[in-house]
Amino acid sequence: MRRTRILTAVLALAAGLLAGTPPALAADSPAKVSLAADTYTWKNARIDGGGFVPGIVFNRKEKNLAYARTDIGGAYRWQQSTKTWTPLLDSVGWDDWGHTGVVSLASDSVDPNRVYAAVGTYTNSWDPKNGAVMRSSNRGASWQKTDLPFKLGGNMPGRGMGERLAVDPNRNSVLYLGAPSGKGLWRSTDSGVTWAQVANFPNVGNYQQDPGDTSGYASDNQGIVWVTFDESTGTSGNATKTVYVGVADLQNSVYRSTDAGATWTRLAGQPTGYLAHKGVLDAANGYLYLSYSDKGGPYDGGKGQVWRYATATGTWTNISPVAEADTYYGFSGLTVDRQKPGTVMATAYSSWWPDTQIFRSTDSGATWTRAWDYTSYPNRANRYTMDVSSSPWLTWGANPSPPEQAPKLGWMTESLEIDPFDSNRMMYGTGATLYGTENLTNWDSGGQFAIRPMVQGLEETAVNDLASPPSGAPLLSALGDIGGFRHTDLTKVPSMMYTSPNFTTTTSLDFAETNPNTVVRAGNLDSGPHIAFSTDNGANWFAGSDPSGVSGGGTVAAASDGSRFVWSPDGAGVQYTTGFGSSWSASSGIPAGAVVESDRVDAKTFYGFKSGKFYVSSDGGATFTASAATGLPAGDSVRFKALPGAKGDVWLAGGATDGAYGLWHSTDGGASWTKLSNVDQADAIGFGKAATGASYQTLYTSAKIGGVRGIFRSTDKGASWTRINDDAHQWGWTGAAITGDPRVYGRVYVSTNGRGVIYGDSSDTGGGTDPTDPTDPTPTGACAVTYKVTNQWSGGFQADVRLTNTGAGAWTGWALGWTFPNGQTVSQTWNAETAQSGATVTAKNVNWNAKVAAGSSVSFGFTGTWSGTNGRPTAFKVGDQNCAVS
Repeated sequence: MRRTRILTAVLALAAGLLAGTPPALAADSPAKVSLAADTYTWKNARIDGGGFVPGIVFNRKEKNLAYARTDIGGAYRWQQSTKTWTPLLDSVGWDDWGHTGVVSLASDSVDPNRVYAAVGTYTNSWDPKNGAVMRSSNRGASWQKTDLPFKLGGNMPGRGMGERLAVDPNRNSVLYLGAPSGKGLWRSTDSGVTWAQVANFPNVGNYQQDPGDTSGYASDNQGIVWVTFDESTGTSGNATKTVYVGVADLQNSVYRSTDAGATWTRLAGQPTGYLAHKGVLDAANGYLYLSYSDKGGPYDGGKGQVWRYATATGTWTNISPVAEADTYYGFSGLTVDRQKPGTVMATAYSSWWPDTQIFRSTDSGATWTRAWDYTSYPNRANRYTMDVSSSPWLTWGANPSPPEQAPKLGWMTESLEIDPFDSNRMMYGTGATLYGTENLTNWDSGGQFAIRPMVQGLEETAVNDLASPPSGAPLLSALGDIGGFRHTDLTKVPSMMYTSPNFTTTTSLDFAETNPNTVVRAGNLDSGPHIAFSTDNGANWFAGSDPSGVSGGGTVAAASDGSRFVWSPDGAGVQYTTGFGSSWSASSGIPAGAVVESDRVDAKTFYGFKSGKFYVSSDGGATFTASAATGLPAGDSVRFKALPGAKGDVWLAGGATDGAYGLWHSTDGGASWTKLSNVDQADAIGFGKAATGASYQTLYTSAKIGGVRGIFRSTDKGASWTRINDDAHQWGWTGAAITGDPRVYGRVYVSTNGRGVIYGDSSDTGGGTDPTDPTDPTPTGACAVTYKVTNQWSGGFQADVRLTNTGAGAWTGWALGWTFPNGQTVSQTWNAETAQSGATVTAKNVNWNAKVAAGSSVSFGFTGTWSGTNGRPTAFKVGDQNCAVS
């Protein structure tokens, strides 16, 4: 629940995509390209939340079907059996990274299997691609996409308003989408396949948060912000006649059509001077409720009102829970109880201090009660209890004075929804998590309702740096907005983020290679120090001092023995210190803004990079000398690391598409470099435990190799590479950081820009990469299959299949056959190609997972249809060989 949403990672990405000039090329290495298959299991290092949840959508037809959208981290579906969230957009790839920003979601209440997402992160130049509408007929298990002729802004100002995307509840082939940037209102009549602008819609919006912002971020026209249907004005199969549309225009915020969109008029008598953040229609009572703010949010908003519009008479009634003169916030979150018409709730979304407020009325807004009230200032009485034991970091380690409390009820509370099937269940999003209750109606009986995080599985942090020390905690992270965590158990939420100080964003961290208890981190803070140290492996921290002029964290490096540190902060030149930063001295010979790292053997050797030049210090960071090497990337989108255990062994990844781009290796401390010819592009490099029998540590990179973008592993010093992720697990942009685990072979930690810290474990026991060899035998040996239905709904299902080579020889290609017992059909497959004849299915390898070493496995998945019974196949064959089935 921070006051700002940090864009550092995305800005760095934009620089990497758009910057750079071609330098002279480095010499190519003789390494070969060899892509082999491996099977990885991917999970999140649990943090639970960590970012803004601007939208929650319940399906109106099917109980327990709900979705949540995030501003940069994709969309999620609620899993009632486990009370967790399932990510739905992990298949978004590198080139389409902006499509992890979700500006709106719509769940089809005629056909609950259908769900739609309007995606795109920025409407300005930071996102090079246009927005899109993604559609799914299997609840987000797989998607089809229609690109739009304009951009969408999942992380732009105004993103908490909505929903901009809506499905006609009577004729579900009709959808509307409100666009930003003056692009107007759009409509699809074929279930989201094609879209056309509604030419006669009279107002494209005009509200800008800051018209003078030259970046285009705060100066964008926030456009059309919500669409609401009055389902009572239509019949099944016929388009709903009455449609309401909210527009970002302080004087003209609500429009209506009563002829299914043929004509539109401004609603007469409406309030002016405000933006309608939400418009929620209670058809049972004939009321359209509207929450208003003087700003677009999600941070700003100083005044607000709540109004009720009677759809039959056109009467407007101000039902604000608080007099306008007493507000210092706007209203946004808005919901009605579909089981109890007349019950309505709203939030004071922009009230940071002392807390947000939630209001509830059971008489259509005639009277209201609050989630908390003052007894005698500054003391307050809460109608709720709050248990954050599942996410204890939500207190921020704070001990505030009344009337503040820790944890807060929330901030940026723009999403608020009562379950349409259960009056007791309500969920709401904040800037840091998603909260909920299952006994909401206690509010009305004078009791307390219980709030707790309902966020498990929803991971939304932007990752700036990662470290996996050889001892102590397996994972240290540097995160946007919530600082970062020390994970002693990847499957459990840490008790607290880094504190003393609490950085709003940690930009860089490092540990002393031979003394891993010594850890340093640098970051951003509105007021206070920008660097901190730990002598117990990151469990506890103390602040260092700032040199003059420091404005941001930058990058920091610890000497291999922890005796000294080099820091390249924002706003000041590169600095060095002995001890723990009580005083700093300026380094010479290296430009301000350089990226800095340490040699992992020699405590006095540090490295730096800036604008195509590599710099080396052999005196603990006091002086740097530029390497004579040429051919390195000219831009600053570069990350490099020194190999543990080998002095002067350095790997450098980065570049841009208009210049040098790839992976370089130096064994002489940066004096000379060799560019790997088998790596097209690389953006991050890391090291992990060596494979069995290997003499060199395992390399991991986020890269493009063999024309394929992905996460790659090499056990032979980069001579050959294995792609270890697949098309279903891409997570948008993964270029900020990557590291292996020095204690667990095959384990890799991957940064994302909004999906948290992903880690992968390999089915490979450590034998190393087995490059494709055309002389290897075809699959004739023994095999084993695991077939698992991972999700099932009315008429559809999703299944995962794992095929293991239990024979003695490697496969260079495979084809797995089976017969469905109940006439099921495969509709879409990933990580394999399928053909079906009647009930018989054959799944064949794709090019990158043809190779399956003896003892190794390959996995693929598919969605399908069923009716009556969805029985498991009982027999599988590879060629003529029957496979063992489990």
